Amino acid sequence: MDDQNVLVTLAEIARIAGVGRAAVSNWRRRHSTFPSPVGGSDTSPQFSLPQVEAWLRENDKFRSSSGVLERLWPKYEALGDRERMGRIIAAVGAHVRPDSASQWLTTVGDADQALVEESIALAAGEGGRETFQFLLDRWLNTHIRQVTTTPAPLAELMADMAAQAHPGRISTVCDPACGVGGLLLAGARRWSQGGAPYLVGRERDPVLSLLAATRLALETSSAEIDIKPADALREGIQSPSTTDVILCSPPTNERDWGHEELATDQPWPFGLPPRTESELAWVQRIVSALDDGSVAVVLLPPAVASRRAGRRIRSAMLRAGCLRAVVALPPGAAPPFGISMQLWVLRRSSPDRVGEPVLLVDATDCRATTSSLRGQPVDWDAVRDRVLGAMSGLPTAGSVEIPLLDLLDDETDLTPARHVPTSLAVSAMQVRREWTRFDTGLQAARDLSTTLRDIQADREPLDDLPVAVAELERAGALLLTPGQPVPDDYMRRGERPDGGVPVLTLADVREGQAPQLWMLPDDVERLERDRTITVTSSHDVVLVTPSAEFKVWVDVDAPTVLTSHLTRLRPDTRRLDPWFLAGCLRAHSNARQAASHASTTSRVDPRRLQIPRLPIEEQHRYGDVHRRLVAFEQTVADLSEASTGLSLTLTELLATGRLKQT
Repeated sequence: MDDQNVLVTLAEIARIAGVGRAAVSNWRRRHSTFPSPVGGSDTSPQFSLPQVEAWLRENDKFRSSSGVLERLWPKYEALGDRERMGRIIAAVGAHVRPDSASQWLTTVGDADQALVEESIALAAGEGGRETFQFLLDRWLNTHIRQVTTTPAPLAELMADMAAQAHPGRISTVCDPACGVGGLLLAGARRWSQGGAPYLVGRERDPVLSLLAATRLALETSSAEIDIKPADALREGIQSPSTTDVILCSPPTNERDWGHEELATDQPWPFGLPPRTESELAWVQRIVSALDDGSVAVVLLPPAVASRRAGRRIRSAMLRAGCLRAVVALPPGAAPPFGISMQLWVLRRSSPDRVGEPVLLVDATDCRATTSSLRGQPVDWDAVRDRVLGAMSGLPTAGSVEIPLLDLLDDETDLTPARHVPTSLAVSAMQVRREWTRFDTGLQAARDLSTTLRDIQADREPLDDLPVAVAELERAGALLLTPGQPVPDDYMRRGERPDGGVPVLTLADVREGQAPQLWMLPDDVERLERDRTITVTSSHDVVLVTPSAEFKVWVDVDAPTVLTSHLTRLRPDTRRLDPWFLAGCLRAHSNARQAASHASTTSRVDPRRLQIPRLPIEEQHRYGDVHRRLVAFEQTVADLSEASTGLSLTLTELLATGRLKQT
């Protein structure tokens, strides 16, 4: 590729130079020699990468060695082809460690050879593994909707569960749907002591199999790695050696998985799965590949445990004794992040195990207690303690061993929450924690109420007429911007990483939950420049316009991307105190006067809302009161939640006859 055709944005220039974006904007204004845009638009200009590099070098503007790899990535991004980019990255990784990865070298076109050589040259200075991992991470983030990966904490948990179920020496680890090799990598690290295991992987996407093979060769000490592009569901796993452990996160919700062509296939020990049960087809393939004493840990959607279409196969698996345990994970533990995925621990059918109970573990409540805009992230330590403790035979809250006959009913529902008694999770320690939480909230509410008790009503109303938001907008005292729909391609789900920008929707406000979506900061910066999204800054006021959800607050956690039905008010803080503004606008009497009604909807017109005319010093005083009121409301809400939790805990004890008074 001709480097002259590689274009970069201002944000990418900032990363290349190792500085903030504001510094790049400064250079543009202050230096007449700064390269002129060669593409893009006025609000989102694009520049020639070679011209930018030459200017940065001439003006000694490189600040960070990380920019070396940053200025390499735009050349990959300019290719625009997922498969082509992936093959080049695999080739780079293979060349970095040719002694063990030469068998995975992939042929790239002549047009791409120069990019491979440039990447290898940079890897000599930046580190081979670091360069490959940087390119792989960027590629995965770019194609996050097409390529699903298993989060590292979950992969480690699956390997630990397999080790718990198979305490002996592990010689071979297999993944029949290995993607880019995350589960195999976790297995290699888990069993690295006493000789690295033989790694076997199958992946129907040839590019993913190339990347997985190269990644494992670079990141592990395994002398034997057998990664092949193959559809293990249609062709079988065909491991060349005895398989000790299988770790797998198979594709889900597939309709074209080969139901017709596999109808007469022999290895269906529990019967041909219905067309809607592709996951149970994978489960049977995995069980068929297990040897005596080997174990598999498989990540599955929760519906697999309860769908009526799969009841017959689940019953057959239970009768054969091949299901050891089912673990329900917290939402957010694995994609899709909005549901509680499950881990099934499988083993080979054996007459010796027929009739053994099945371990069910409900870890859906293992979430971090700290609140943040990322929602409720998974408390992995709590998950590990509960799951591994239960598998080791320890009495563990949230787990139970169910006799086989209790599961073989009309539904054969294996969902842990349907069987694990909630009362078992209640302990003396939990009761003390609930009381501590309640007492802490009660004291905080008392302290805040004391600071608000000296506020009295003034009998004399203000002489000045109130001013409407529309008038403030015309006077330049604030800027009103409605929220906008965000293109689906830019939305991300799941736990928000550092730097990710939350996307607030009307549904989030309606449910009273933290934002469930987020965007990459580069995308936010680019779309905000194009004025296609609305993003808050510190001390902006956010307003929800539908009357049923009307709400106003100061966004102290900015930046936040606002979608439809949300409005951003950006006050000139020299003339308007944002806390004073929000406090006045949120009054229900104000909202009633500003409401407009259609035949089926009712909304508040932000421009018709009014605030009193007060000098800025007086606004600050009123704003401080509003700030304390907001803190008081939150404290009371937390206290209410604590009291509810305490009541539920004591009710569980009451219902099981475990109450005693001291």
